[in-house]
Amino acid sequence: MFFSQKTKGYFVELNDHAVMLARTSSPTAPFVVEEMLECPPGDAAMLTATLNQLQPKKSPSGYLHATVGIYPPKRLLRRHSLELKRVKEPGYFAEVCSQQFRIEPDKYSLAILNANDGTDFDVAKGVQKDVLFCGLLADEAASAQTGLLESSIYPERLELGTIAALGGVVDCLSHAKSKTPTLVLEIGSDATHSFIVTAGGLEASRPIPQGLDAMVPIVQKELGLKDEESARKLFYSNTFDFTGMGPLLIKKLLKELQSSIGFYEVQTGQSVGQVLTTQLSPKLAWLDVAIASSLGVTNLKLDAGPWLQSRQITLAESVARNAREIRWFGLLSLMAQYNLVHAVAAEEKK
Repeated sequence: MFFSQKTKGYFVELNDHAVMLARTSSPTAPFVVEEMLECPPGDAAMLTATLNQLQPKKSPSGYLHATVGIYPPKRLLRRHSLELKRVKEPGYFAEVCSQQFRIEPDKYSLAILNANDGTDFDVAKGVQKDVLFCGLLADEAASAQTGLLESSIYPERLELGTIAALGGVVDCLSHAKSKTPTLVLEIGSDATHSFIVTAGGLEASRPIPQGLDAMVPIVQKELGLKDEESARKLFYSNTFDFTGMGPLLIKKLLKELQSSIGFYEVQTGQSVGQVLTTQLSPKLAWLDVAIASSLGVTNLKLDAGPWLQSRQITLAESVARNAREIRWFGLLSLMAQYNLVHAVAAEEKK
């Protein structure tokens, strides 16, 4: 498809906490990020108003044509070491999915990527042992597409937001020449997706059946609230400082994280030194601090600006402040293209 110079680019991320949207000066880099907006999930009227603000002049089709990142509840992103002797066996990958990941592979849309750089795994060559199994339930993909169309968003590309975000973190660490293993967390309502990454790629992955909702009954008990709904409203509001209660609320989650980190450190001899919790709303910012403090590591403060410049993405002055907040990082990661030559680096070599 040919785009004229006047064509804008649009990017949308749907996560547990918000709908994040952006407009760029063209669909592919180099471009300028002109606008970044957000609205609460599940608010159709607010989303319509936000789309009108993002795209004042509607396209002839009436849809916002966008690259979309989604975080379906049963998404799969697991690192696995293959038995290279078996990769050409019929049914080998299905066996891994069912036995190792406890999923029914025939119900999933799946892709297998090389763990170090995210390129497609080549079964014919079969030389890369460490891979990532990525996927989502076919039903969830169909449901997401239907929901987007009903919201007047046409997904020209539908991605697992987790893959884009992790790719962004890895590339950002590489650009910053950071060698510190980093714990990356996606804390949703029902579950937490835990990853350990370095500048060299995804090192470890683990889904943990502990999310934000599991903290609500503890809030109810500790504060003596009459019902769980009252506790939920308080927990997700910005009217109470949960910092002091943080260690108690994350106790079960922390135990699982410590187990994952301990296993990784024994296997590799490397220490996880920092944590990055993506997507959290500002109301839950205390959670990131509580996790880092309890694990005895630092909070990673990603400066996306220089990294984006290396990918030929420029931030308009009006959006630069937003881009410094980690919850926007997934949306910005949808924009990065890793097949581009680092123009900045090329200029420096001259």
